[in-house]
Amino acid sequence: MSTPSTLLAVKGVTTFYGKIQALRGVDLQVAEGEIVALIGSNGAGKSTLMMTICGNPRARDGSITYDGKEITRLATHEIARMRVAQSPEGRRIFARMTVLENLQMGASLDNLAHFAADSERVFALFPRLKERIHQRGGTLSGGEQQMLSIGRALMARPRLLLLDEPSLGLAPLIVRQIFDAIRTLNREEKLTVFIVEQNAYHALRLAHRGYVMVNGRITMGGTGRELLEKPEVRAAYLEGGRH
Repeated sequence: MSTPSTLLAVKGVTTFYGKIQALRGVDLQVAEGEIVALIGSNGAGKSTLMMTICGNPRARDGSITYDGKEITRLATHEIARMRVAQSPEGRRIFARMTVLENLQMGASLDNLAHFAADSERVFALFPRLKERIHQRGGTLSGGEQQMLSIGRALMARPRLLLLDEPSLGLAPLIVRQIFDAIRTLNREEKLTVFIVEQNAYHALRLAHRGYVMVNGRITMGGTGRELLEKPEVRAAYLEGGRH
């Protein structure tokens, strides 16, 4: 069985906000077809890494390679054209647009050529969105908005899906539905997923591999199961965290 090739490689990346250093020499890899989780407490730098991969803010040092190509200095829209799609923290859907219009915005990179098939794929994953197809995004529940954010990202037909805190503020039942959808995408379509999460229990159960970030540094890595069983991970991130 051949080893899957590395799709995303982050090497020695440092990122600053003004004079404040947010990332301190980050190294991680995501192989083709993997789900990789990055866990850590609020303010650890997880979302900063996700945004740095997408080109805003730019890495000051180090390199980010996607599909064998250096993307460290590319603009965000150029990275998106390489079939990297993000569902950002806080969802950031278009509140005044309908569900259908939000999905059209996600598909615009692909000239809407596959819109019918791709929207049906999203509705199969998240049937609630089909029921709300003509409803404005801002009137949806938090869980429905998260489904729409992920659905909009999927409309770009990504090879790499970046998910930033998809469970944030959601009820446990909705969290399970969203994580089940991510698992289905990976299992049935071999979609590569890099997920940033505070909910370590769900993220590490979902992921093939994971990393722990503390104060802008990667402090630990391993399979999802290995990290779930580490006493220091359990003590820091899992006590009372099983939803």
